[in-house]
Amino acid sequence: MLWVRMSSQRYCLIVDGELGRRYAAAFEGMAISAHDGLTEIEGPVIDSSQLLGLLERIAGLGLTLRSLTRLEAESDSTGASSARRAASSP
Repeated sequence: MLWVRMSSQRYCLIVDGELGRRYAAAFEGMAISAHDGLTEIEGPVIDSSQLLGLLERIAGLGLTLRSLTRLEAESDSTGASSARRAASSP
């Protein structure tokens, strides 16, 4: 039997509104951070099927997706990914 190891990518999804702790179960395995009227949902996504599931969950909860960003694997010394910095730059 052939086994293929899937490597996960990290994603950051931003939705409108500041979600409370009760939403943590809906996004298990993801870090949730709310501030300035937005919520960042960040974590590993194994494949496109899981990503689609996250997007469907966001829609099913009536949330508005503001952005979706695939994060770079390497981080700088502050822990912020270069993809995140690039996405948030003016």
